[in-house]
Amino acid sequence: MYFKHGGDITNFAKKISCSIDEIIDLSSNINFIKPRVDIDIQNISSYPNYDILYKTIAKEYGVNIDELELFNGATSAIYSLFREFNLDRCTLFAPIYLEYKKASLINGYSIEYINRLLHMRYNIIPNSLVIFVNPSTPDGKFYNIDSLIKECRDKNCTLLIDESFLDFTTFQSAVKYIKSYDRLYILKSMTKFYGSAGIRVGGVISNSENIVRLREKEPIWKISEFDSRYIIESLKDKTFKKRVRDSNNRDKLIEVLKQSRYINKIYTSSVNFLLVKLNIDAKEFQNLLIPYKIMVRDCSNFDFLDSSFVRIAVKDDFSIERLKEAIYV
Repeated sequence: MYFKHGGDITNFAKKISCSIDEIIDLSSNINFIKPRVDIDIQNISSYPNYDILYKTIAKEYGVNIDELELFNGATSAIYSLFREFNLDRCTLFAPIYLEYKKASLINGYSIEYINRLLHMRYNIIPNSLVIFVNPSTPDGKFYNIDSLIKECRDKNCTLLIDESFLDFTTFQSAVKYIKSYDRLYILKSMTKFYGSAGIRVGGVISNSENIVRLREKEPIWKISEFDSRYIIESLKDKTFKKRVRDSNNRDKLIEVLKQSRYINKIYTSSVNFLLVKLNIDAKEFQNLLIPYKIMVRDCSNFDFLDSSFVRIAVKDDFSIERLKEAIYV
């Protein structure tokens, strides 16, 4: 299926006849390092109150509460934004998270693609929607997009910058532009970095007028009290970011991949996953990993990539060692 994503360990376990707990999931780009949280599930109120959640996340990203709207995950935010924009043309800097293409098609946008892996030359269409993921997926590269922001602002474009993976890095956010660029929206995912895809909290940062319009069309309750508590507790863990950024597991994974005869190229990444070009087909590579119960992300359904590309997530030492056993055969 074209819009299939990574992380489907349930069907993978069924396919290879093992339990879910046995799977080493290198297809999912969720942080393997977890924050320290303490949640009393017996003390969950019947209706969520988001005041503390909004204050906590706004403080984390250095914005005012009225410049932030929260959603039931970043993907839900994407679909709400497309409906809000109500435009007819968009530019996708691809390869890109597939839900952007799906949302564009569902909402009747005509799409122009720019292959950012080849070049960053562009001639943006005035008054259109422009989408850029930074750091990018599936390769994890961070781009200096100051010139893109300037051009989009000059051409009165609506610009959506997806910073779902920026927390893995020390690079500067584009949040600094929101007061001077009234058609700029910045997407944040709280669950990639904080290690739980099942916790559905995402946010959109923009100027207060844009946020008011977004908020008017959203349901009163859309994030569970448990999800809210998880993020609040995660952000209390003041050692967490340092523990993540001090990890050298990405370097360990790179060294393992460099030594394998199946690997043609490893793309530079600043985050917790690597885009890899293989010397063999991705399905053939995945089959080599089945005896080790390892699952990787076939990237052949990304625009501008083919069946020789896979994404491999950075995980714990055990997972990296198992991969090493599998690909050194």
